[in-house]
Amino acid sequence: MITKAYKFICAGLVCCGMAAVTTSCEDFFDQESDHVLYSGHDHLNNAVDTIYSVTGILNKLQALADRTILLGEVRGDLVDLTDQATSDLRDVANFNVGDDNQYNVPRDYYAVINNCNYFIANVDTALRSNRDQNIFMREYAAVKAIRAWTYLQLVLNYGSVPFVTEPILTKEEAELDYPRADLQTVCQYFLNDLSDIPEAYNTAYPGYRIIRNQDSRFFWFPLSIVRGELNLWAGNYREAALQYYKYISQRNGMNSTYPTGAGLRMWMPGNANYTGTLSFNLSSYIYSQESYSETSELITMIPGDSIPAEGNYSQLRNLFNSTSDNKQRFSITPSAGMEEISEAQANCCLSANGNTVTYAPLGLSNHRTGDLRLSMVWGESYSIDDITNERLETQSIYKYQTRNVHIYRRQMVYLRLAEALNQAGFPRAAFTILSHGLTNQTMQAYVMPYYSQSDSLFLAQFDFPTSRYNVVTVEDIIGMSMGSNHNTIGIHTRGSGWTPMNEYYQLPEDTLAAADVLTRRQQHFVDSLLLNENALELCFEGTRFYDLMRFALRSDNPGQFMQDHIYARRGKEGRASVQADIKANLADQRNWYLRWNGKIGF
Repeated sequence: MITKAYKFICAGLVCCGMAAVTTSCEDFFDQESDHVLYSGHDHLNNAVDTIYSVTGILNKLQALADRTILLGEVRGDLVDLTDQATSDLRDVANFNVGDDNQYNVPRDYYAVINNCNYFIANVDTALRSNRDQNIFMREYAAVKAIRAWTYLQLVLNYGSVPFVTEPILTKEEAELDYPRADLQTVCQYFLNDLSDIPEAYNTAYPGYRIIRNQDSRFFWFPLSIVRGELNLWAGNYREAALQYYKYISQRNGMNSTYPTGAGLRMWMPGNANYTGTLSFNLSSYIYSQESYSETSELITMIPGDSIPAEGNYSQLRNLFNSTSDNKQRFSITPSAGMEEISEAQANCCLSANGNTVTYAPLGLSNHRTGDLRLSMVWGESYSIDDITNERLETQSIYKYQTRNVHIYRRQMVYLRLAEALNQAGFPRAAFTILSHGLTNQTMQAYVMPYYSQSDSLFLAQFDFPTSRYNVVTVEDIIGMSMGSNHNTIGIHTRGSGWTPMNEYYQLPEDTLAAADVLTRRQQHFVDSLLLNENALELCFEGTRFYDLMRFALRSDNPGQFMQDHIYARRGKEGRASVQADIKANLADQRNWYLRWNGKIGF
């Protein structure tokens, strides 16, 4: 039986950290829809009910998939919209989202949350097998992680949200008033909520194998990454760094290896005319590959339906690409601001012998000036309309060649680790992730000698043994093949040439400055590098607006920071036109968020 009624109870939240505002949540729940699964059962204590309930939650997540990407990307500075874009999408870009906008549907988040609440309240976690193994703890841990991730998305988009942790089962209870929570409250609650889940379930996921031709190991939100995200937003930077490292070191089992990989796109060493490129495993497949392995780039995705009629068919392919479905007319395109960030990178090119470097010139075609990742993921061409004979400009964004929506991947985790280490006071460690790649050898060479004994004890927890992590060398590049176990590279080298020898990419040094003054200077410098690297590596993947928000909240003037970056969407020359389109005052942080019907948001 699937019930159509709901219950909304705030368990154990005695207004600690809660706003005084309370909100009736009836409007978040359509009483004619199937939001809660198996609510007629007192317990979920058999495999059929439990699996069905968990897959039901995954189904509800599908409604959030496109929105997660679009709200995170269209409001940022790395994309712009074409004339083909809908008014709803344009209103999102211009921070003018109304109650009826198709991307402003908070009840979809609460559908996931309410199902998670029901599952958590009813699953029998005490049930054990004849081998004395807990039967449903994997599902319990996975659902708790999904709930925490969903609440984080909700509060990042709305700023102030009605907060519940138990299921709504009756219409009367849905009509009650409930307190709101802000970002810090949500983060702290779920850090506490996830803290008692045993370590084994960081990587022990429900074993559902293949579902509709998709490997279900990609369907889950790893606890260590979710804890890392919550800590990063909460400002607990040391703990955030440890959680991201925990995922890296446990991704393939306890004390396992998950290096950055050796993928890069680089000008041929000694190439004088800059016409050909040398690539190691860095091509469009790295973004669309969905085969699970110990070294697969993808970590988490929300699977989409395969045909539009099924109801949760992702439109991202049609929004970012020219397809037959949109008659070759795409809606979202890389912005002039994104091109400027990419072109501003000094691409460091090795000589044929590897002893010296030159720098690629400006003015190259096909987006090959500066960093080469943009040219790898963005293809432009044209087609001729069969009827009108009109020439149509076409576009392919190779990150969107799949029906599924990707949420987490490997380079993202390393970039978050670098951000957390930088904010924790270790800019040298963060810079090493960008410039050389993190191994015990690079830590000893570039990081450890510069910190006190107590700080070194903290850094010693990040163990990247050279028996399993080795950096790519100059010899690997000029020989066009990787040496044995050379599996780690500075993330900036993935697109901007050989970064260890790049004179324009060096950490500031000052032997006369006090240690704390130099550290702050280096932190500010590395922060600027990280913001650019996030753009170069993660462009169009739905993280940009949240990255800007997070960096803005740490700045001296958050509103000015946000304005400066969002208005740069059309490049330096087009700043005024963006400012004219955006009527909202971004200096007021409340205007960064959505609101709906007076029930949610500021």
